[in-house]
Amino acid sequence: MAVAINKLVTPTSDDYTVETPHTNIAIGLGVFGIMIAMAVLVIALVAANDLEGGNSAQLLAYAFGLQTTALVTVKLAIAAALVGILVRLWLRIEGVKESLGAIQPTEHGSGPNLGDVHTEFGDATVTKGVPETLPIHKMARTMWFPMVAMGPMFVVAGLVTSIVWGNNVGTETGVGASGWTQGLQFLGEGLVLAGISFLLGSILGSLREGGADVQKALGLNVITLKMPATAKAFVALMATGLMISMVQFGLYVYTVTGLNADSFAEIAPWWAWMGPLRELGLALLLAGIVLALATIANVLGFQFSRIRSIAGTGE
Repeated sequence: MAVAINKLVTPTSDDYTVETPHTNIAIGLGVFGIMIAMAVLVIALVAANDLEGGNSAQLLAYAFGLQTTALVTVKLAIAAALVGILVRLWLRIEGVKESLGAIQPTEHGSGPNLGDVHTEFGDATVTKGVPETLPIHKMARTMWFPMVAMGPMFVVAGLVTSIVWGNNVGTETGVGASGWTQGLQFLGEGLVLAGISFLLGSILGSLREGGADVQKALGLNVITLKMPATAKAFVALMATGLMISMVQFGLYVYTVTGLNADSFAEIAPWWAWMGPLRELGLALLLAGIVLALATIANVLGFQFSRIRSIAGTGE
């Protein structure tokens, strides 16, 4: 499975000018998501003008299912763009190797001595060859696709139950369907955000290995940044946020199957705090993504500095 996933992010050509479909796919998904969001706005406006009628609650139930679908569609666009970045990243690595290929190590040696060193971008380690892939990077490369694939399935299932909810407002079936809608869709959104997180982890892994590969190809000792605190916090936030997304789904299932759905008063106290809980899970995932992007920026800064050093001194 990992081999099949890797093929999705492996360039089919070594020509950096080759066109890839990822950008068009990302833009298409983004536009589609915005169109769904605009439709939700129209439905909500119609419902707001019909508060005294009998269709307002039904329309709002439909809107709830559609609005999460719109958000997840835009997040899928982000995922598609990140896959494109992964492909371009390996093309960039090959281009850098070719550009620096004529440089030979200086007569003083092949760069810094082996061991730990400190750089302006953080602590690093110097090795003879490409360091082993970190376990978190292996996991990221294996898990991003299942997460991105499963997330929309749960969201679509929640969209279906939102239709059931809208058609049965005020009944036991409607209450149960509303619980299923919330649990399914926010689990799906959490999975998609986890998939984006794993894609960012894959980018970090590719930067780490690609930078080391370039240095090794030039016959230099390999300087690799150690895992910074931002990356460790990113992993912790992602894992916690994903766990909360799964827990909230289990709690929604419990409330609609283990409690009396005919008596909303019995369920309401649970749902009062479960809503903020699921939002906390999504917030943690998003905070982790922010830290991952900050880590990527730091790694790119280190690699640009390393390239400048190699081009200027040959080591």
